[in-house]
Amino acid sequence: MVDTEDIRKDAAPEEEVQETAAEPEEKEDVAQKENDKSEEAAKKEPEEDSDTRYMRLMADFQNYKKRVEKEKKDLYSYANEKLVTELLDVLDNFERALDQEGQGDSFKEGMEMIFKQLGDVLKKSGLAEIPALGEEFDPNFHNAVMSEETDDYESGKVSGVMQKGYTLNGKVIRPSMVKVAG
Repeated sequence: MVDTEDIRKDAAPEEEVQETAAEPEEKEDVAQKENDKSEEAAKKEPEEDSDTRYMRLMADFQNYKKRVEKEKKDLYSYANEKLVTELLDVLDNFERALDQEGQGDSFKEGMEMIFKQLGDVLKKSGLAEIPALGEEFDPNFHNAVMSEETDDYESGKVSGVMQKGYTLNGKVIRPSMVKVAG
């Protein structure tokens, strides 16, 4: 006859073997799941990196477009700066000629019309005269060449304009040469 204890002894190690065999499988499953999670995380990181990289590139490109557009606008705005600066001397000479006495009325009238026409063309190009007489002295717009004592203007105000100043599209191309009340 078969002893039941022997069967139990024989059976017990088999169960232990089966349990021990099951434990490494569970450990492998857990390890596999952790590997899968880390792989998914690794896959998401590059996606996030590529998304972030894409957003950064898009922002850089938009900034580049804005910068180029501003440079282009400035180029168009100030392209005529050299020409206008040279024409300022002509404008000054016209004003001096018109201030002279002893000219015929028809000649003076013709000169005034030409002067007005030249002034209008320059204004359309963005030229503007800097207001100076009676204004507060501003070193950004005025070049003080003299100081004078006068009762007509307060101290620090422009009391006389020796040469007009101009801006081209808001940029000072020639400051006004002025006398300042002391």
